[in-house]
Amino acid sequence: MNQFLWGALSSLCAVACLFFLSFWRRTKDRLFAALSAGFGLLALHWAGLGIVNPGSETRHYLYVVRFLAFAIIIWGVIDKNRATSSGVPGARR
Repeated sequence: MNQFLWGALSSLCAVACLFFLSFWRRTKDRLFAALSAGFGLLALHWAGLGIVNPGSETRHYLYVVRFLAFAIIIWGVIDKNRATSSGVPGARR
């Protein structure tokens, strides 16, 4: 049952990755690129959990991928907020 749910989460994260990638192609906004990369890494994380034996002692290494995904998403949000804090939307420092 867990492998089915991990597979579903992996495919949904892949769909979100492609969704944000399509927005990035239109706008070239780095926030959409960061969200796409983050969800792509989350898709790899969930697929990895579905493939790796749940009892394996090396399974915790997959959580580094999840950490990187969330770090990229947080970086994208901070970068977007810094860009618009100068008063002009879309302006860079």
